[in-house]
Amino acid sequence: MILQSIALTNFKNIAQANLEFSPKVNCLLGNNGMGKSNMLDAIYFLSFTRSFGRLPDSLLIKREEEYAILRANYLREGMQEEITAGLRRNARKSFKRNGKEYKRISQHIGLLPSVMAAPDDLTLVMGGPEERRRFLDMIISQGDAEYLEALIRYNQALEQRNKMLRDGASDLTLYQTVEMMMDMAATTICTRRSAFCQRLSTILANYYGRISGEAEAVSLQYQQSGAEDGSFADALEHARRRDQILQHTTVGPHRDEVLFSIAGMPLRQTASQGQAKSFVTALRFAQYDFLCATTRLKPMLLLDDLFDKLDADRVARIIEVVRGGNFGQIFITDTNRKHLDEIVSATGSDYRMWHVENGGFTPIEI
Repeated sequence: MILQSIALTNFKNIAQANLEFSPKVNCLLGNNGMGKSNMLDAIYFLSFTRSFGRLPDSLLIKREEEYAILRANYLREGMQEEITAGLRRNARKSFKRNGKEYKRISQHIGLLPSVMAAPDDLTLVMGGPEERRRFLDMIISQGDAEYLEALIRYNQALEQRNKMLRDGASDLTLYQTVEMMMDMAATTICTRRSAFCQRLSTILANYYGRISGEAEAVSLQYQQSGAEDGSFADALEHARRRDQILQHTTVGPHRDEVLFSIAGMPLRQTASQGQAKSFVTALRFAQYDFLCATTRLKPMLLLDDLFDKLDADRVARIIEVVRGGNFGQIFITDTNRKHLDEIVSATGSDYRMWHVENGGFTPIEI
C-alpha cells in the first residue's frame, strides 16, 4: 500500500501543503515545532480518523480558521483510493472514500493500516493501563473487524450499565440483559487480546535484541480483569453490589492490563531511559510485522523523531533495522540530516526529502 500524494488545508500549523511521495522513503527535516510531526499526524489521521496525540478535532484546525481539509491518494492492492476528511468547528467531521461518505466512520478503520513511532510512545511504559489497552485495541482493530465490532458493542453496554449504576437502577432483569451483552462481547475481546500478546511477545523479543544489543529477555503479558475462575457474566453479578456503591463497573476488558517486563522484572520500575525507548521502538516494529501478517498489506511506517533520547550505538542499530527491514513506505522526521542520509543511502534514488519551516515544505534536491 502506497500513499502517493497528500493535500492539506489549515491542518494544525500547515496552512497549505501539496506533497507527492516516494513509494519508499520520505524524509522531513527541520527544527522542532516547524510542522514535521504535524504532517505525520495528518497521515495518521487519514488512517485512524483521529490524531495520534488524541487531540480534540477542534484543535486540529489551524488557529483562527473555521475548517480543515485533508485529501490523499493511495495505491492499495492495485486500486486507486481517494480519502477526504473535513473538519469544521462545532460540527461533525466527515470522512469520504472515493467521494462517498461513510455511514459510520468506524468502517474506515483497517483500510489503510499504518504504524507510528513517536516520542510520546514512552507513555506506553510509564503511563496507566488505559494507554496499553488503547495500544491493543488500535492494532487488533486494523486487521480484525469482528474485534472492532465487539469493542464497540462492549463499550456501548458498559456505558449503559454505568448509567444504571449512577441512576441507582434496581431492575434485576435489565442488569442481566446488559451484562449478557457485555459478556458476549468480552469473550471475543479477551480471546483476541490474549492471542495477540502471545504472538507479539516473540516478535518483540527479536527486535529488542537487535536494537538494544542486550541479552535481557523482554516480554508482554495480558492480564485479564475478572472472570479468572468463571464466566465474565458471573464476575459482573458478583461485583454488582460493590459497583452500585461505587457507581461504576469495576471488572471487565476496560480494566485489563498488559504487563511489560525485562529480565523478568517490571519494565516501568526497572528500565533505564535507553531500555524503555528501545522497548517501545521494538514494540512498534513488532506491531508492523503483526499487521503485515494479519492485513496482508505493508502498512505505512511513520517514524517521528525516532532517535530522540538514544545513544549513538542504539541509533546505529535502529538505522540498520530500518535500512535492512522488510518495510514498505517509510515516512521519517528528524532534526539531524546525518541520520536521514544514512537511512536513504540504502535506497538508491528512491526517496524524497523536504525541509520544513513554519508549516511550509520545500523539496531538498540531492
